[in-house]
Amino acid sequence: MVPGGANSAARPPVLILAGPTGAGKTDWAIELAERAPVEIVSVDSAMVYRGLDIGTAKPSPQLRARIAHHLIDLCDPAESYSAGRFVHDALRAIGEIHARGRAPLLVGGTLLYVRALLDGLATLPPAAPELRRDLDARAAALGWPALHAELARLDPLAAARISVNDSQRIQRALEVCYTTGEPISRLQRATASPLAAFTVRYWLLEPERAVLKERIARRFDAMMAAGFLDEVRRLRDRGDLTAAHPSMRAVGYRQLWGHLEGRFSLEEGMRRAVVATRQLAKRQLTWMRAERRAERVEPASRASWNKDICHSLAAVGSPGR
Repeated sequence: MVPGGANSAARPPVLILAGPTGAGKTDWAIELAERAPVEIVSVDSAMVYRGLDIGTAKPSPQLRARIAHHLIDLCDPAESYSAGRFVHDALRAIGEIHARGRAPLLVGGTLLYVRALLDGLATLPPAAPELRRDLDARAAALGWPALHAELARLDPLAAARISVNDSQRIQRALEVCYTTGEPISRLQRATASPLAAFTVRYWLLEPERAVLKERIARRFDAMMAAGFLDEVRRLRDRGDLTAAHPSMRAVGYRQLWGHLEGRFSLEEGMRRAVVATRQLAKRQLTWMRAERRAERVEPASRASWNKDICHSLAAVGSPGR
């Protein structure tokens, strides 16, 4: 749990449920929203894009008409969406939900966004195009793992949080190091939490790895049966998107896009998508193990979790008022 301080009882509540992809967070959130005065705020870097529906397991329009959801379908897939924009949008949604006398339940697996809300975002320098071109050229010659090793020497804390193949974040961390002379991890620590004015309750949903692995495979099969490949084909046929757009680098989309480009068979694209999703879940679980501020919940505890929150919200009366 994130401490609320001496006056936390008087502060409006913010509820956060995070966890790896495929863990069943949405089912937990919907069940709670049917019983308690909460509205769901998506914490998902892919659900913000219009047209990315099946591959993101986006709640259906019918469900969203019945239960309020926020931060879904905010922008076109040709746009970029950042953690900074997420914090701004999330705080606005939280304020509006509190004004209606309800509690925001933030649900998702984009843990970078969770961290941005809990810890704040550092004031970082703007992009340096020339330096980025140099980093790209070096990565083309040496590979991103080599630049990750360079980052590990300059900023071990940042490198520990970034995958050796996460080119975007490696590039940004090195860019900040070289332009400011300061490790990005140090700049990020010198920030205040945007949620300091609220009482935050924060849970991490932790399924067993073997169960999660199987759930991911079954969910991807269901996505394919629902028309995931056709969804990616429609996006590609627009003509203004490329595999380099952040929206099209989302797990699943990237692999099916590669198949549509003729780089490998559909069977291979599907296999790569499942493997990439499992790798994402593994990284999320690794991040979760290092998180000390949250309460851990297991899939079997959903009923007691629901009861606990319903009781807590009833005890404080109308949130935000």
